[in-house]
Amino acid sequence: MTISRREFLVTTGGVVGWSVLTGAQPAGETTFRHGVASGDPLADRVILWTRIAARSGAPINVSWRIARDAACRNVVSKGTVRTSAARDYTVKVDARGLRPATTYYYRFEVGRDQSPIGRTRTLPVGNVPRVRLGVVSCSNYPYGFFNAYRCLAQRPDLDAVLHLGDYIYEYQNKRYGDGTPLGRIPDPDREIVTLGDYRARHAQYKTDPDLQEVHRQHPFIAVWDDHEIANNTWSGGAQNHNPEAGEGDWAARKAAAVQAYFEWMPIRETEGTRVYRNFKFGTLFDLLMLDTRLEGRDLQITNPDQIAALADPKRRLLSVEQEAWLFRRLTESARAGSRWRVLGQQVLFAPTAPAGQRGRNMDTWNGYQASRARVFDFLQAQRIDNLVVLTGDIHSSWAFNLPPDPWKDGAYDPATGRGSIAVEFVGPAVSSPGSFMTPAAQKRADEIRAMCPHLRYLEGEHRGYFILDVTPQHAQADWFFVDTVSERTNTERLARSLLVEAGSGRLSDARPLSSIDASPLAP
Repeated sequence: MTISRREFLVTTGGVVGWSVLTGAQPAGETTFRHGVASGDPLADRVILWTRIAARSGAPINVSWRIARDAACRNVVSKGTVRTSAARDYTVKVDARGLRPATTYYYRFEVGRDQSPIGRTRTLPVGNVPRVRLGVVSCSNYPYGFFNAYRCLAQRPDLDAVLHLGDYIYEYQNKRYGDGTPLGRIPDPDREIVTLGDYRARHAQYKTDPDLQEVHRQHPFIAVWDDHEIANNTWSGGAQNHNPEAGEGDWAARKAAAVQAYFEWMPIRETEGTRVYRNFKFGTLFDLLMLDTRLEGRDLQITNPDQIAALADPKRRLLSVEQEAWLFRRLTESARAGSRWRVLGQQVLFAPTAPAGQRGRNMDTWNGYQASRARVFDFLQAQRIDNLVVLTGDIHSSWAFNLPPDPWKDGAYDPATGRGSIAVEFVGPAVSSPGSFMTPAAQKRADEIRAMCPHLRYLEGEHRGYFILDVTPQHAQADWFFVDTVSERTNTERLARSLLVEAGSGRLSDARPLSSIDASPLAP
């Protein structure tokens, strides 16, 4: 028997809802108290993940199965893997031999203990009429509940969830959010710097019932930002790494953070720290996930006397290797006839100050103007069209047309969008505080609106997520905001809808996406 996505939500809703509200777990699931997850789907395979709550230091054999039905009886693949303390008893399986554009269900077993049943979906091939993605970032445990995850978990219309970084935060309690009133004090209650620290913080996040449920319902495609390691990370250090305060060697801390991330996230592991990679959604679009944080970034400019360095062609946000990879993949995508190209990345791409001038946030592409100029030059020289940039990090919702220089006379028309060659959608935080919540911050937002003729949308008070809906005709973003993060709720509201029509390179207002109940994606 095959069960649809909506039926899977309904038939499991009783147990899920009770667990979310009480924090309790059904008997027999304590072995799998960190839940299950899937990620990095391809057309014929997907990563399956869980973690065993081991009671001894001995290695453990874990059985897994993946099936076509929600009861996991129509098994298409199964096996046994071994885990141990060497990888913190996490389990990761690359389940292969699957069919494209197909929903599967999976579970793990240790002895008589069975994990919750998870659902995942492979990528499509060939002509694809529609793909719908949830986009999230910046989930801060002490700042509040993960209601955005809960809302996404209840949507049956998603092919995958993109997490654009700051999946965890490294701070101790009260440094960036006080979890005391909500019972969400970070574990350990200190800034995390060692492998054990990072493992414990990931483990705590994955006890959150809303995070568990969105992982159980949807495959993730994730990439780190800075707080998975330390605030304002760059390739050689971080603003929040202080050896003089006893935080040790940067290379050791970075290695610990990266190891814990690969252990605890449903991501295909690679050599070293490489997480930039690509996913093909048939001929509809190619998704390119970038690492604008750890792999090649030069030190951020913080001194006003360094403004001249902004245009230094040697100054990089992406390494030489990653930039070459990006340009090659964009070229291959266009030549192969893919309708769209989508960049999933961490920090704001759009210029918010004229070239050579210091912007307000130099941690974004504003602080790496030569890198951004090379991207614009490449897009124009190679006539790469239908590019959509997706961004997290900034705890606010934005939408930009992307002309290479919106302030150059005659180069861009704000009334029509003429001169724009791509667009950018930026999502709000899951729970981290909005960037423009105070009167002073709201005044800065007004100044940004006045300064940026290519800015189509800016809202900086609410948390939530956005949906990216891609068809051959358009790429549309719908922003959804949750009412609060101070209590658990699945109440949300649609805030704004914007789309870019194929071939236009500019944003226009859109009608909200069709009801999720009427989604053609439900199998």
